[in-house]
Amino acid sequence: MLFDEETTSFGRQTLPIKRFRDRVEAGQELAGLLASFRNREDVAVVGLPRGGVPVAFEVAQYLRAPLDVVIVRKLGAPGEPEFALGAVASGGFAVLNEGAAHFFLDDDDLERRLREKREEAAQRERRYRAHREALRLSGRTVILVDDGAATGASMLAAVRAVRALGAREIVAALPVASREAYRALAREADRIVCVELPPSFVAVGSWYEEFPQTSDEEVRDLLERSHTTQGSLHGAS
Repeated sequence: MLFDEETTSFGRQTLPIKRFRDRVEAGQELAGLLASFRNREDVAVVGLPRGGVPVAFEVAQYLRAPLDVVIVRKLGAPGEPEFALGAVASGGFAVLNEGAAHFFLDDDDLERRLREKREEAAQRERRYRAHREALRLSGRTVILVDDGAATGASMLAAVRAVRALGAREIVAALPVASREAYRALAREADRIVCVELPPSFVAVGSWYEEFPQTSDEEVRDLLERSHTTQGSLHGAS
């Protein structure tokens, strides 16, 4: 695959492809590829709940950067929820696989499903942040983190949402991605960083030895821990 060194960073592309022990290890390995962003006051790390937040937490801790979330809700096909027709992100920004979406849903059903997903995203955003306000992303370099990308729809929706919030530069950062998702993200993000880019891809979870579902409580706890750590660092500076 051809790539522009100004906008992309690769990890391992050759066999054997490594399986991560868990999301913590994946985040630590991803953080190592992002070392050039460490200790920069203009950098913010934004995770995609739920599974992307444990990865993003490790990245934020290593970079000494604040952590926040952008909520993305996948729009699954009727009867096949794992087959993504698209995704909706905080602020109502949507990415659709137009052909597939209109194959499974008529216009009224699609609009209804999108409205439901937008409401879910707004509710989850309030639940995860609790009393804290959202980070101001305008003018910042935003590192968007998920635990992997099969189609890239969730990350694409997040990129568009963060772009609309005024981010100066957007880095899509992933432990593992399909070639299809990588190409799609390379067209939208300013830069993409990926530890593993396997030649064939089944599902994100297949690249982890341990891949439990991340709970809402874990997301809230990690956000609180990161907020407390950043407050301590700020107070010590």
